[in-house]
Amino acid sequence: MISHARSRRKPTGGLYKRLRKKKKHELGRDPVPVRLGETRRKVVRTRGGNVKVRLLQTNEAVVFPGGKVVKILSVKENPANPHYVRMNIITKGAIIETEAGLARVVSRPGQDGVVNAVLISR
Repeated sequence: MISHARSRRKPTGGLYKRLRKKKKHELGRDPVPVRLGETRRKVVRTRGGNVKVRLLQTNEAVVFPGGKVVKILSVKENPANPHYVRMNIITKGAIIETEAGLARVVSRPGQDGVVNAVLISR
């Protein structure tokens, strides 16, 4: 289970004494790799009864300026992980090739449920 609690390690490398067990409000989830393909979304309940829309796959992006929905052709570069390029995984900061040209992803698709991108060349 992924936890967002304080690390058990001190800056020196030693261990802190355990105060208590893990709590529900410290719960974390696995990251969702957004792949290129037919659009698929998943709704996840979060703390306080709110919802997050997880994007699992997509083949379209909202490109600015203009706010037009265009097709994604491929992932050209991904600073998060160079291996994501050949697996066509889209994360924030990734450079994608669209029908409108090269664009940089400015949204967090795994959290927002949509790929927003800004044109960097035509």
